[in-house]
Amino acid sequence: MVGHVGRSGLWSGASNLIAALAAFVSAGCAGAAPPPPRPSILLVTLDTTRADAIGPDAAGSETPGFNALAARGLRFRQAYATAPETLPSHTSLLTGLYPGGHGVHENGRRVRTETPLIGEELQRAGYETAAFVSSFVLARQYGLARGFTAYDDDFGGRVERPARETTDRAIAFLERPSSRPAFLWVHYFEPHAPYAPPEPYRTRFAQRPYLGEVAAMDAELGRLVQAFERFASGASAIIVVGDHGEGLGDHGERQHGHLLYQSTMHVPLVIAGPSLSPGVKDVAVSTRHVFHTIRDWAGLDAAGSLRAGAPPGEVVIGEAMKPFLNYGWQPQIMAIEGTGKAIQAGGIELFDIAADPKETKDLVSPAAPLPRSLADALRDYPVPSPEAARPARGVTEEDRKKLGSLGYVSAAAAPVVRKDAPRPADMTHLFEVIEQASDRFVAERYKEAIPLLARIIAADPYNLDATLRLATSHSALGQNDAAMAAFRKAASLAPRSTDVRMYVGLHLARGADWAQAVPMLEQVLTEDPERLPALAGLALLRVKQNRPADALGLWQQVQAQRALTPSELVEVGMLAMSLQRTDEAVRAFEEARGRQGAAFRHDLELGVLYLAGRQYAAAREAIDRRLAAQPTDPMALFKRAQVSVLLNEPDRDRRIQLARDKADATTRTLIQNEALFRK
Repeated sequence: MVGHVGRSGLWSGASNLIAALAAFVSAGCAGAAPPPPRPSILLVTLDTTRADAIGPDAAGSETPGFNALAARGLRFRQAYATAPETLPSHTSLLTGLYPGGHGVHENGRRVRTETPLIGEELQRAGYETAAFVSSFVLARQYGLARGFTAYDDDFGGRVERPARETTDRAIAFLERPSSRPAFLWVHYFEPHAPYAPPEPYRTRFAQRPYLGEVAAMDAELGRLVQAFERFASGASAIIVVGDHGEGLGDHGERQHGHLLYQSTMHVPLVIAGPSLSPGVKDVAVSTRHVFHTIRDWAGLDAAGSLRAGAPPGEVVIGEAMKPFLNYGWQPQIMAIEGTGKAIQAGGIELFDIAADPKETKDLVSPAAPLPRSLADALRDYPVPSPEAARPARGVTEEDRKKLGSLGYVSAAAAPVVRKDAPRPADMTHLFEVIEQASDRFVAERYKEAIPLLARIIAADPYNLDATLRLATSHSALGQNDAAMAAFRKAASLAPRSTDVRMYVGLHLARGADWAQAVPMLEQVLTEDPERLPALAGLALLRVKQNRPADALGLWQQVQAQRALTPSELVEVGMLAMSLQRTDEAVRAFEEARGRQGAAFRHDLELGVLYLAGRQYAAAREAIDRRLAAQPTDPMALFKRAQVSVLLNEPDRDRRIQLARDKADATTRTLIQNEALFRK
């Protein structure tokens, strides 16, 4: 936790401590009334849902489920996300912290293990906890699953699932009998691009498919709320909140993640439950107080809860750090108090969001300086280190491809930071080009990515991420001269960059000059011993140097941080086999086989290992799989004959003869010298 910031009370724990002590003292007083029964709590998070797309005030929308809840609950007309991306926003919802406090500034990162989560608190308090998420962006490996006994992120091989499937799974959980109060978190991903609502919403909203997806999601929200109130133990409390909005072209932003205007930061929020008077609040509130509201309903602590309305005297904060961390553009911070909203991104913008909800008129001028409270909040909010842009530890290439398929691609390197960096709001003409280039790069469509990356660099010459991706694309296509030219450009932009040095080393490792890469990758690991691409790259070079034990040790360091891919597991199996470390080799090959299925091509090696370990039945199964694919493989026939003799099979003589008939130069000598066959 970092220190108290400005008037906002962003990270201070003092009020919580005082409230906890007061509750402790009160509990010890003689004759105190017993606390009321704790309700079951439902948290529903609506991904990519603008405040003006849902609810009774929304024009052209169809959201009876949300509207019915709003009619009997407390609705906040001015609720604001902490960030315009899914993972940082949800981390705030489940921790009560701004991204400056919890450290998650964009998708594809990991929540720190020492950061307390609401699921953990409620689980300790006796709640039955379960979560059902609808997108890979919130998969368990990103850290929000802690505290949930059930965390359903099974997308059936996809990267997202429709709201109906998620609702079905959540209702199935609710239908199981339980005497304990439940804390259920359900996440819907529906309004996320591309917009393809199911029928009848596709036809009904043919001209506005985004609203069609919102309507389809709302139908599932209504079904979920009814089931929760029917099956949950005891009284019920419900919170429905958007994680961020969607640009839809406002201020030049088609989707979200780059800017801090109302379209992506202003979100729906309604709460309904015990001891709550229905109504509407127009005061600005941060969605981070969902955390405090849940704690309040669970009887843990009322500090910061929205049940009493907005916390008094708070400046609401938000950030959009993706352009800063990915491209080196200006970091962006938002501060709201009353109807005044300030955005800092190099310069300052100020809007009256009541009189000017579209934020068309900047009010900052020498005659109207920024209010002190907003200026303090913007000044004191912590901007993350550029090093936060480096890929998260343990995130695999497969994970990155899944995130990329959803439109989320993190930077490959820490950005070049400079005072004259562009404002993201001035770079909207590049947003779509960047998205297209990232999509093609992650999909390994390098030939298509190259012209797009060149366009980005022409418009933004200091964009280190685009420069490195351009170099990597040329490298992957075997275009060495173009790759080295781009790498030299990257080195000129960031001459002391460990990232640049690493990518140059990985490029050299692919070609005839691989020996030059060895000291470069060794230096990278001296500076950062856990840099995964350098560890994997150097492991492959150690094989070329005929140092298998060192290579295996490097792969083990990689494996300590993330799961190995099937091809990497095969590499580990081959190395362990060459070192006669049979058990390690078997484990690696079997794991690779379990993940590759019919695509696994190393059953012969696995059979040889089982044979060496005197597991003859397992050796027979493995070698038979090889022979099913390649019936005349000389080595497989030879090894199968050995196994047949050792198992005393009735057809052992036939197998020995078959091995002789199909022998090649290698196995012919082995067969002649095999004592088992002479018996």
